Amino acid sequence: MKLTVVGGGSTYTPELVDGFARLRDTLPVEELVLVDPAADRLELVGGLARRIFAKQGHGGRVVTTSDLDAAVDGADAVLLQLRVGGQAAREQDETWPLECGCVGQETTGAGGLAKALRTVPVVLDIAERVRRASPDAWIIDFTNPVGIVTRALLRDGHRAVGLCNVAIGLQRKFAALLGVAPADVHLDHVGLNHLTWETGVRLGGPGGEDVLPRLLAEHGDAVAADLRLPRPLLDRLGVVPSYYLRYYYAHDEVVDELRTKPSRAAEVAEMERRLLEMYGDPALDEKPALLAKRGGAYYSEAAVDLAAALLGGAGSPHQVVNTYNRGTLPFLPDDAVIEVPAAVSGEGAAPLPVPAVDPLYAGPMANVTAYEDLALDAALRGGRDRVFRALLAHPLVGQYAYAERLTDRLIAHNREHLAWA
Repeated sequence: MKLTVVGGGSTYTPELVDGFARLRDTLPVEELVLVDPAADRLELVGGLARRIFAKQGHGGRVVTTSDLDAAVDGADAVLLQLRVGGQAAREQDETWPLECGCVGQETTGAGGLAKALRTVPVVLDIAERVRRASPDAWIIDFTNPVGIVTRALLRDGHRAVGLCNVAIGLQRKFAALLGVAPADVHLDHVGLNHLTWETGVRLGGPGGEDVLPRLLAEHGDAVAADLRLPRPLLDRLGVVPSYYLRYYYAHDEVVDELRTKPSRAAEVAEMERRLLEMYGDPALDEKPALLAKRGGAYYSEAAVDLAAALLGGAGSPHQVVNTYNRGTLPFLPDDAVIEVPAAVSGEGAAPLPVPAVDPLYAGPMANVTAYEDLALDAALRGGRDRVFRALLAHPLVGQYAYAERLTDRLIAHNREHLAWA
């Protein structure tokens, strides 16, 4: 089996490689190809990847290259984890929205739109080259904003599934709080990427006992602390929102916080510098502890599980993924990309039935789906008016004066990445 990672020079990659090494019985990778245009980073990451495989007795071959076409030729699956513009662009995404009084974040709001505009054309070009070289390959998208990017891929007819680590992270936290194995916890996870709620926590499978009320009663303080939301709010909702919902439920509070501390991009850039120094140490043959602070926890387990199921292996039959709605949530279009539990097989991902969704959550989902429609249109066709319309539609922007100012700043800060600007 040949697996290709586009963006293989990312400091995330050793997390992924560690998963491939540990879970080789689930996903027997014979050739792992890391492709990245940044040759210096790629060699550091590739060297550590080979040492991790060797230490754990994995017989697979690790190949590094900057040649995308060669990298995807004959691949069974291609994982996308790229960041167009690097951390410098992320720093901008997190900064200029604050000048207008809006949340500065790289996956949602105005910053998320900027990332989508930079990313979608690049991803579609990569996907077309994958289709020419390996038409049966599955594309697993971990590139943010996952919902919009996955929708672009599916709209163009690619064999693609989107992946996020929010659900697996919550599954692991809940399992620890409940004192059970993670495999025994099934989430009633519903929403869009980075706009999700856990409406049930079931033991033993999709139809198992819902222990969410007990979880909140016994461990609500710990859950609320992780989310940085008030415990009384969780008690009133009776569900567990994704930590991204804090941008919506406490918008002004978050803006005030972000204005008074270094950006996350600056923190990550310093962390990446330190990680790359570590990766260059020939004695290092495991992922360093610092990598856990980089983000992407449990990404490797989720990616292995998904790839294995798509390729007919030992992956779990039910996984939380991003895929077409197809009537699952009747208040959204069929071609909306939703993030829900799905039956995953060699045929792709088919969403499992979802109980009726409370209007308190269905409303934001419909609103953000409309924004994603407009965002994808802006990413594919460009133009200031399309950018403005997408910003005006986003619930974290919403006001025309904000949308006007944000549009000007977005274009000014991203001109080099926008062919139409």
